[in-house]
Amino acid sequence: MTTVPVTASRTELNPWLRFAIRRFTRLVVSVLALLSAAFLMIHLIPGDPVRAALGPVAAQSLVDAQRESLGLNDPLWLQYLHFLQHLFTGNLGTSITTGLPVSDVISDRLPATVVLAVAAFVVAVLIALPLGLAMGVLTRAGRRPKAELTFTSTSVVLAAIPEFLLAVGLVYVFAVQLQWFPVAGRGNVSSYVLPVLSLAVGPAAVLARICRVELLAVLQTDYLRTARAKRLPAIVIYLRHALPNAVTATITLGGLLLGGMVAGTVLVENVFGWPGLGSTIVSSILAKDYPLVQGVVLVYGVGVLLVNLAVDVALALLDPRSTIRES
Repeated sequence: MTTVPVTASRTELNPWLRFAIRRFTRLVVSVLALLSAAFLMIHLIPGDPVRAALGPVAAQSLVDAQRESLGLNDPLWLQYLHFLQHLFTGNLGTSITTGLPVSDVISDRLPATVVLAVAAFVVAVLIALPLGLAMGVLTRAGRRPKAELTFTSTSVVLAAIPEFLLAVGLVYVFAVQLQWFPVAGRGNVSSYVLPVLSLAVGPAAVLARICRVELLAVLQTDYLRTARAKRLPAIVIYLRHALPNAVTATITLGGLLLGGMVAGTVLVENVFGWPGLGSTIVSSILAKDYPLVQGVVLVYGVGVLLVNLAVDVALALLDPRSTIRES
C-alpha cells in the first residue's frame, strides 16, 4: 500500500506570514491597551472638564447641558464603548476647550513634532556614527586608554542627562546668557538648534558607544585579519569591510531610539514653547480635555509602535533567520 506524504500547510511553510500576523496582532493589542490606559487615567483625574472649559461663573444649567451633550453623564463603561465606536469610524471627537475637531488640532500640531523628532534623529546619527567609528579605530587593540576612558565617561554622563534638564541648561547658557538662539518658539533655523540638541545629545552618546563596541568586535573577526594580511589599504578595510557590519546594530538601536525621541518631545516642547503635540497634551491634561488627550495619546502611541514595527521588519530583512527562530 502506497502512503501519500502529508504536505505542510502554506502557513507552516511561510515564516514571513507568521511574522506578519504576530507583529500585526501585537500592534493591535498594544494600541488597545494604550487607549484603555489613557481613557481610564484621564477620567480618574479629579475635576470637571466642562466647568474648567466654561469658567467658574457659567450657569450650572449650561454646565449640565454641556455634560449631557458630551455624554459625560453616562457610565464610564458606556463612555469607553462610545469612544471605541467613534475611533473605529475615524471620529476622534471634539475638543472640550476649543470646540474644534480633535483631528484638526492634531493635523495642525503634528508636523512640528514630526520635524523636531526626525531632525533630532538625523543629527544624533550624523554625530554618533563618525564619532563611534573614529573612537573604535583610535582605541582598537587597547590603544590610547586615556582617550577611551574620556570617551566612555563623557558618553555615559551625556546619556544619563534627562532631555528636559539638558533643555533648561541649553536655554540658560545659549539663549539667556549668550543670546545666540531664541528662548522659545518655532521660527527660522536658529529656533531648531536648542530643541534638536536637547533631544539628540543623549541618543547620540548611546549610539556612539554602541558603534565603537561593534567596530571593535568586527575588527577581531577572521575576515578582517585576512584583509589586513593582504595589505589592503586602510580605507578599503574600514569602509568596505568593517563599516557595513559595524553599523547594523547601531542603526537598529537608532530606530528604537527614534521612538524614544518622539516621546521625549513632550517635555522638550514645553521647555521651548514648541507648537507641537507635546505642549498640546500637557495643556489638555491640565484642562481635562478628554477627547484631545485621548487623540494625542493615540498618535504618540501609534507613532512609537510603528517605529518599533519598522525596526522589526528591518531586522527580519537583514537576518531572515530571525523570523524562523521566533516561530
